[in-house]
Amino acid sequence: MNPSSASTAIKQQARALGFDLVGITTAAPPTHLPAFAEWLATGQHGEMHYLQRRAADRADLQRVLPGVKSVIVVGMNYFSDPPHLSCGHPLPAARGEGRGEGKVARYAQGSRDYHDIIGDKLRQLAEFIGGETKWYVDTGPILERDLAQRAGIGFIGKHTNLISRQLGNWLFLGEILTTLELPADTLEREYCGTCTRCITACPTRAITAPYRLDARLCISYLTIELKGSIPVELRPLIGDRVFGCDDCLEVCPWNRFARQSPVKEFQRRPLPPLPEFLAWTEQQFRDFFRGTPIYRLKRRGFLRNVCVALGNGGDKTALPALERAKQDPEPLVREHADWAARRLTSSS
Repeated sequence: MNPSSASTAIKQQARALGFDLVGITTAAPPTHLPAFAEWLATGQHGEMHYLQRRAADRADLQRVLPGVKSVIVVGMNYFSDPPHLSCGHPLPAARGEGRGEGKVARYAQGSRDYHDIIGDKLRQLAEFIGGETKWYVDTGPILERDLAQRAGIGFIGKHTNLISRQLGNWLFLGEILTTLELPADTLEREYCGTCTRCITACPTRAITAPYRLDARLCISYLTIELKGSIPVELRPLIGDRVFGCDDCLEVCPWNRFARQSPVKEFQRRPLPPLPEFLAWTEQQFRDFFRGTPIYRLKRRGFLRNVCVALGNGGDKTALPALERAKQDPEPLVREHADWAARRLTSSS
């Protein structure tokens, strides 16, 4: 099969497997490599040390797969309504701070981890392609948004996330590296224009300038990647978010093209009220969240976030649960429960 026919067949198979977008680019060095190197050098990656450990691999895909010539990039829509997953009932599009409700980022609202769903499909696509391949879902040493823009999947917005003109901001990405030489698709240009809604919307001002994100201030980093204590000065800014933050994504005008994902595992499922979580054992946490993105946060990290959300909620009926949590076996939970209880007690 000639390269053009192979490219067409691969794209048809990708769509048949359920991918909404598919593009192909070369294995050339990433365009945004200098910016990435500067970002690491200034420590804006925080405690995500894995990004630094394999920085050389991200700069040269030959180190990842010797002989690699092409990268197939796929995108899968995960949009679901209502706009937020709250504890017990859907929230309106506006923020719900002050009502003791918790928000979970859209990508983690479903019943199954996207790594598993997309990974299964990428494995099938790699088997269809044949030859030497390597595939990744948000886990490999590659600058996937850079490759996605080069492959025409979308463009990197001022919030540093990928935006699709067809689907908005709600995309999971996956990549297959192959030794096949396939025709490359056209680079997608940037369409943000003068819009700065995402920068203005960020509660912690983590987007320090267009296309510049200080992860150490980002609520997604603070509630997911950060394993220890959340800095006291940033806790009030987290509001009612218990896993991630979508604020910079939600306000993007390109979301007018978003459409409901047909993948049932991405649809939201209800959660118990926040105070109930504080009484959960490790086993209860595992039983409920196993197989979802929240599971990797572990009980201690999730309850840390729950305490902060309750402290910011202003609902004093949460005080008994927080007082009990001050005796939790995990020091991290005890610390944040104490902070939340004191915050509620001191509020008028």
